[in-house]
Amino acid sequence: MIKQETSKQRRQKRHQRVRVRIAGTPERPRLSIFRSLRHIHVQVIDDTAGHTLAAASSVESEVRQAGGKKADVARLVGQILARRALERGISQVVFDRGGYRYHGRVKVLAEAARKAGLQF
Repeated sequence: MIKQETSKQRRQKRHQRVRVRIAGTPERPRLSIFRSLRHIHVQVIDDTAGHTLAAASSVESEVRQAGGKKADVARLVGQILARRALERGISQVVFDRGGYRYHGRVKVLAEAARKAGLQF
């Protein structure tokens, strides 16, 4: 009997394929996205040191109070992450969409981060 892959397993395989080519450096860290059905989490990561330099999430009270549709929440999370990264002197990042399609909340978050000043 052959077991079928779940959608989570397929996404993880896509993410691993991308991660072979993408790595964050101190000069240009990696902007990584994780999207669940309800929330969205973003981190700016220096892979050489293994440290998270900035992060934002839809779970934070600042975002939860704003409320709204999922796309609106993703836009706000992107703006918050860009602000935090710029405060730490990070202006350029490598975009890692985490195996998700560049569509919907992922696209909205990326465009909001770009508009707020991050370059990728």
